[in-house]
Order: sequence, then C-alpha cells, then structure tokens
Amino acid sequence: MSLVTLIGFAAGTLTTFSFVPQVVKSYRTKRCDDLSAGMLLAFTSGVVLWLVYGLFLHSAPIISANAVTLALLAVILVMKLRYRAS
Repeated sequence: MSLVTLIGFAAGTLTTFSFVPQVVKSYRTKRCDDLSAGMLLAFTSGVVLWLVYGLFLHSAPIISANAVTLALLAVILVMKLRYRAS
C-alpha cells in the first residue's frame, strides 16, 4: 500500500470517527434537538457526493471513509427523528 493511500485512510479514519462521540452522546442523552437539521442535511448531501466521487475514482480511502460516515449520519438522523420533542 502506498504512502498516499495510507495518508488517505488516516485522514478518513480521523474525520469519520470524529462523529462517533456525537452518536454516543445523542444515544445516551436521547436528545438531538441541538443538532441543526439543515447542517445534517447539507453534510449528508456532501458525504453522498464524496462517496460517489470516490466510487468514480475507485479510491478505497474515500469510499470507506464516506460509507462509514454515511452510516453514522443515518444513525444520527434516525435519532433526530425519534427523539424530537413532542
């Protein structure tokens, strides 16, 4: 594996797993009202586009990082809907 690919995987890992504390906090507190729906929608759209871009390039670091980020975003979006105030 090349150094460039390793750097790509390192960058993807760090940026993707930066979302994990938010998922854990939202799950524990059962609150997501402080998360902007607009930000989540814009960020999710960007992640989908990065994933598509990675697929076109056949870039494993881009594909894997954005696929995992998309899964974490899906969890956050489900919690945002589930835990919204009545």
